[in-house]
Amino acid sequence: MNEPWQEVGDRVFVRRHESYDMNVGLIVGDGQCLVIDTRTSHREAADLIAAIRRITPDPWTVVNSHSHFDHFFGNASFLPAEIWAHVRCAEVIGESGERQRASVIAALPEARREELEEVEIVLPDHTFTDQAMLDIGGRVVHLRHLGLGHSSNDIVVHVPDAGVVFAGDLVEEGAPPAFGDSFPLDWPLTTAAMLARTPEPVIVPGHGAVVDRAFVRTQQEELAEVAALARRAHVEGLRDLVAAFPYPEDVVRQAVERAFLQLDAEQLDAEVDGGTR
Repeated sequence: MNEPWQEVGDRVFVRRHESYDMNVGLIVGDGQCLVIDTRTSHREAADLIAAIRRITPDPWTVVNSHSHFDHFFGNASFLPAEIWAHVRCAEVIGESGERQRASVIAALPEARREELEEVEIVLPDHTFTDQAMLDIGGRVVHLRHLGLGHSSNDIVVHVPDAGVVFAGDLVEEGAPPAFGDSFPLDWPLTTAAMLARTPEPVIVPGHGAVVDRAFVRTQQEELAEVAALARRAHVEGLRDLVAAFPYPEDVVRQAVERAFLQLDAEQLDAEVDGGTR
């Protein structure tokens, strides 16, 4: 069962869904609202729209927090609307949307495959590189890209008049962070930047329960530990420091694999620079 809307700040709502334990945000202004992420299919989006209409009849603007399927496959159901995202989010969706669909379909039970096959993949049409400011019915909402992390294009949605930050999948509650196409060496720095730029007490993760700053600081420290251990493993040639990491073995191995890709690229760049001097 999907949970009812939780008001976490003045006219700022979160709805937590059984599917992927995913959170959607809703910010209500005067005569306008902002929807943060659109779920995994047109059917899930229809359920979300019905829930939004129980809160407000107003037209919406949409934000995609990043380029993973569970956050944008419902976009088509919200048209016509402005859909905002980081510029790389739109690029990645354009490049990998169909591959993501095929991968999800392969992992789903037969009964749900038609639901994903019918999805129309819609790219964000309003993009930015570092930051953007939206006026949502008289309310200022900041969109910020603070660096690489869970993906190449995570953004943070900051609602200063309500004391709320939507962190997307830069923050995970109820499960370890997902490192599939992440940047483990940068992720702790990006999370630290989010804490420094947004002093708000309420932080909404992409998945799981709403958290506070203490939770995010602890997760940031864990991510920093992952990055440091991965650097040590790379230097010392040790790929099996699993017991030292703060996450389960399968998560750790994925994090190390991604970190090693970054470290190998850094090493290659240094060798190239050294050869030209």
